[in-house]
Parts: sequence; C-alpha cells; structure tokens
Amino acid sequence: MGEPVIARKVPRREALRYWWRLGWLSFGGPAGQIAMMHTDLVEKRRWLSEGRFLHGLNYTMALPGPEAQQLAIYIGWLLHGTWGGIVAGTLFVLPSLVLMVLAGWAYLAYGELPAVAGVLWGVKPVIVAIIVLAAWRIGRRVLGRPAYGVVAGAAFVAIAIFELPFPLIIGAAATTGAVLARYSPAWIAGVDTAVTDSGADPRGPAVIDDDTPQPARARFSWGRIARLTAIGIGLWFAAMAATVAVFGTDSVQVALGWFFTKVALVTFGGAYAVLPYVFQAAVTEYSWVTTTQMIDGLALGESTPGPLIMVVAFVGYLAGAGEGGTTGAVTAAAVVTFFAFLPSYLFILLGAPLVEAARDLNILRGPMSAVTAAVVGVITHLALFFAGAVFVTPVGIDWAAVVVAVVAFVALLSGRLGIPFAVLLGGAVGLVTHIV
Repeated sequence: MGEPVIARKVPRREALRYWWRLGWLSFGGPAGQIAMMHTDLVEKRRWLSEGRFLHGLNYTMALPGPEAQQLAIYIGWLLHGTWGGIVAGTLFVLPSLVLMVLAGWAYLAYGELPAVAGVLWGVKPVIVAIIVLAAWRIGRRVLGRPAYGVVAGAAFVAIAIFELPFPLIIGAAATTGAVLARYSPAWIAGVDTAVTDSGADPRGPAVIDDDTPQPARARFSWGRIARLTAIGIGLWFAAMAATVAVFGTDSVQVALGWFFTKVALVTFGGAYAVLPYVFQAAVTEYSWVTTTQMIDGLALGESTPGPLIMVVAFVGYLAGAGEGGTTGAVTAAAVVTFFAFLPSYLFILLGAPLVEAARDLNILRGPMSAVTAAVVGVITHLALFFAGAVFVTPVGIDWAAVVVAVVAFVALLSGRLGIPFAVLLGGAVGLVTHIV
C-alpha cells in the first residue's frame, strides 16, 4: 500500500525556490526565522496547518542544535520526504556560510581600519543588549516556577564561579527536570517550552492539514532507522577520515571537527545556549579567537541572514587563518559547518517519523524546561562577561557604549526595532561617532 494521496501537493521546484529565498532573507535570529516560516508557510502559502507547524516546533525545541534550521528540515521532510528535508536544511545554511566566509576575510583584511573599528564599536553594545534580551525572553517563558529559578541560579554559579563545563551543567539540569517531573510534578506544572510568535489561527485547508493522513515514510521501521543511522555515522567517519588525511591529525581542522561535533550533540536551548560553550572552548581552552574577535563575530552573525549559530563558521575561519592562510580559513569554516549541522539532519530524519506517529512530547517537558532554565543562567553569565569586555576600558567605563546598549535594549524589548535594524543603526552610530 503506497502513500495516501494528498489533494494538493507543493511542487519540488516551488519548494526549492522558497528554501533558497529563505536562506538569503532569514534575518532576526531563531525567533525571527521561526516567525518568518510561520507567516510564509502557515498563513500565506498554506503548505501546512497551525497544528502541524507547532508540533514540529515542539520537537525541534526538544533537540540539541539550531531549532530554526531543524524546523526547516522537518517541514521539508513533511512536504517531500528525505529529499525535501536535506534541501531545506542545506539551503537554510548555505547562504549564511558564504556570507560568513566573506565577512571573515573582510574582518582580517580591513578590521583594523578606523572606520571599521568605529562601526564595530557601535555594534558591540547592541550585541550585549540582544543577549540580555534573549535571557529575558527565555526566562520569562520558563521561570514561572521557583524550582526553575533555582536551576537557573545554580547554572549561573556553576559556570561563573566554578567554571564547570557546559555539557555537565545541561546534563545536571535535565536530570533535575526529570526527577521533578517524576516525583514533584506540581513544582513544574504549567510550564510549556513550546512557544511561537504566531498570531491567530489561519483559515482554510492546508496542503498538510491536521487531519491529513500520515504518509508511508512516517511509519515506524527498525530497518529505516538502522539505514539512516548507518548513513549518518558513515558520513561522519568519512568526513573525519578525509579531514585527517588532508590536514593531519594535529591540524586545527580536525580539532574543530571534533569539538563542533560535541557542540551539535549537547547544546540544547538554541543558538544563545551554544554561545557560552563555544566561547568557553574557543577563547579560553583552544585560543582559536580572542574575546574581542568573538564579540565581533556575534556582531557579524546578527548582521547576516541564516542561523545565529553560523558564528561558529567565523570562529573556524579565524582559527584556520592562523595556520593556513585563506585556504586554511575557508576549509576550516566548511569543516565547522559540516560537523556542527550534520547531527541536525540525523535527528530530524530519524525522529520525525516517530514524532509524527506519536504526536506526544509531554514526557520531555520536565527535563527540557529545566534545561531551558539552566540556559537562562548561562546566557546571563555570557551577557555579563561580554558587557565587561565592551563597557570596561583601560581608562574607565565607556558610558557612551552603555547608553547605546540601554537604548537598543529598550527599543528591541518594545518591538519598535528588529534585530537587524538595531545592529545596522548601532553600526551607523559608531561610524558617525568615529567621524565626529
């Protein structure tokens, strides 16, 4: 028996055009990208219903890695199977990789010019405001119960004072959430990590509606799981073996591949949860970049379309440039991107059929809410650390930078200014200040 016939299908060529366009226009970080996909695919194009969109969002928020890109893979899979998922996920990332490589080259070539330094001076306080806003919004969503406030505080102390590894903090938070859900569910009742920026429910039937029959690919199959797992692990080993063969065991490319594989597997909570872990390793452990370069990379990441996590390509570019010039930089950025995003495809292509069949993720809410609470504490530490690097100078407090950050935070919180425009305005303020 084949797949049930859907009354209307999305042509592959049309889907290809959409994912390509989204990759170049997806500004605004995860929240903006998810909102953009909701507006385009649920409200305007009617490719899938509100319920199916939220169901996919629930699942991707329960996974490590970039939820917006994973949601694109999930929707691509719903529409066109494995081909659709791979195309959607790749086109969501590819334009951003190209732009971050160009940004890395320009940064190394022209970053010391006074005008460029002035622009970056104006952008950095905005980045601090964006990180504080992320902690605020995530905290408001999950810290409705005292137990999660304790988890957030403990996570802050763990990373700020004891400098514990990020994966250990996340693991402890997940365990705490699971225990609370099992033995004290009243302490965490009412917390829901599945949120969206969507508005009212759209009208009319969608191509994939709430009652659309499940396609054959959504049926559970041990054989399918075994094949996909073997392919995913095989691709990882083949890529790592090729990297070792070309660059050598002790090369920065191999070190980047190993590290960003771990990043992809343990960073629950979205892009801002990834940043503390990447910062902790890239700046303090491996010395791939400096604190200033990391902040500058965030400024570039917020100024370009695509997942914010693509700042890791900037880190890879600078790390590779230190050993092999432009060729080493470009290959390092490509290596980082491959190993950082490969698990996302596997998570979706393996788990989506099970999730579509079950349509129930309640068992994950306790652990995932606790993880999100821990992320609030970790992001708060990151914001304070970056604030110290941006606002404190050898001659005292840079009060002008503080004012830029406060104004940017108020404008972003009120919704009067989007993230891309805030970054651009910050850069313009910096440039004018430099000229004056």
